[in-house]
Amino acid sequence: MSESNTARGITGEDEVVDLCRDLIRIDTSNYGDHSGPGERAAAEYVAEKLAEVGLEPKIIESHKGRASTVARIEGEDPSRPALLIHGHTDVVPANAEDWTHHPFSGEVADGCVWGRGAVDMKDMDAMTLAVVRDRLRSGRKPPRDIVLAFLADEEAGGTYGARHLVDKHRDLFDGVTEAIGEVGGFSFTVNENLRLYLVETAQKGMHWMRLTVEGTAGHGSMTNNDNAITELCEAVGRLGRHEWPVRVTKTVRSFLDELSDALGTPLDPEDMDGTLAKLGGIAKMVGATLRNSAAPTMLGAGYKVNVIPGQATAHVDGRFLPGYEQEFLADLDRILGPRVKREDVHGDKALETSFDGALVDAMQLALRAEDPIARAVPYMLSGGTDAKSFDDLGIRCFGFAPLQLPPELDFAGMFHGVDERVPVDGLKFGVRVLDRFLDAC
Repeated sequence: MSESNTARGITGEDEVVDLCRDLIRIDTSNYGDHSGPGERAAAEYVAEKLAEVGLEPKIIESHKGRASTVARIEGEDPSRPALLIHGHTDVVPANAEDWTHHPFSGEVADGCVWGRGAVDMKDMDAMTLAVVRDRLRSGRKPPRDIVLAFLADEEAGGTYGARHLVDKHRDLFDGVTEAIGEVGGFSFTVNENLRLYLVETAQKGMHWMRLTVEGTAGHGSMTNNDNAITELCEAVGRLGRHEWPVRVTKTVRSFLDELSDALGTPLDPEDMDGTLAKLGGIAKMVGATLRNSAAPTMLGAGYKVNVIPGQATAHVDGRFLPGYEQEFLADLDRILGPRVKREDVHGDKALETSFDGALVDAMQLALRAEDPIARAVPYMLSGGTDAKSFDDLGIRCFGFAPLQLPPELDFAGMFHGVDERVPVDGLKFGVRVLDRFLDAC
């Protein structure tokens, strides 16, 4: 196929949309256990596309159906430290009845590719495949070795994907010192003369937790002053309504300074309403990086309407800023009170790196070459990515999946949302930028 594509002059821009559609059509819904379809079919698809252009990809299965694909591209100078490009192939579930176009159809409509994973993150998987296939078909080696990793299980913390590879197959990442991955490099249009591209240099840590209250079981008709549901609901209510204090980290301060300069107006993180009102579609993303947070997400108790249960449980998605984990946990226990037992379901660290160095310069150059009004700026991601696992190997991680977006698109709302979609022009822009980035990295 590589010879045929070369003969016909097929480029990465030509095939990125089809690659993205193909990946979306492979249902890789991750329910947080092994009840979903798994990522094996996607891993095999990626491996086939890489093998077609001469690579020797490895498919590594951590559990039946939970598979990742890894390959290495030799660079012009193998003595240089290698670069990792990582993406995940799993997606969060989607209810087709809620969508304009079926979430696993990969429909192209209104200038966008629609479907679950369109921005999180089969778009970046497709762009990476398109660029790599184009470069290998045309014999263009990158300046240094590139390790490609298409990973399982990111949406449930990476236990069966990145974490498994880091713990059991770390030799695959020998010599890697830097990495790029998801949720960064997307545009925020300030005005006709300036478009900011947000590069992720930090991300909040996580404590996904289970809360439990033990009470006295009894008949629903009787007075019960030790009702576990009542105690838990009061604690969860306090937590859900709590206003966490603003804490401005190094990355957030840098972002606000850059944005203040771009807008020509001061931005005060202590004035949340005023600051976020100036940020348009990215307000949700930025607002969540100014504070620790704890969102109640699940409740469970009881088995019959006339039986007071002896136990009630809740699940909470907790996120803490870099440097503020201990403060977060202390505040959490104070808010919940002594009756609530708290245990982690999954936890991981916060990350933060500086916005400097040759790799950042390569991002800036690549973006400006394709968009003359581009300016790359650092920002913090309120969620987490597989970068948390790769950080354990000493790899410096950035979020850089370049997309030029129409100003009216609610990009933040696309993540895990209904009618997730990515602009076709954005995909092609990303291919061009990544290609230039690899030349300069």
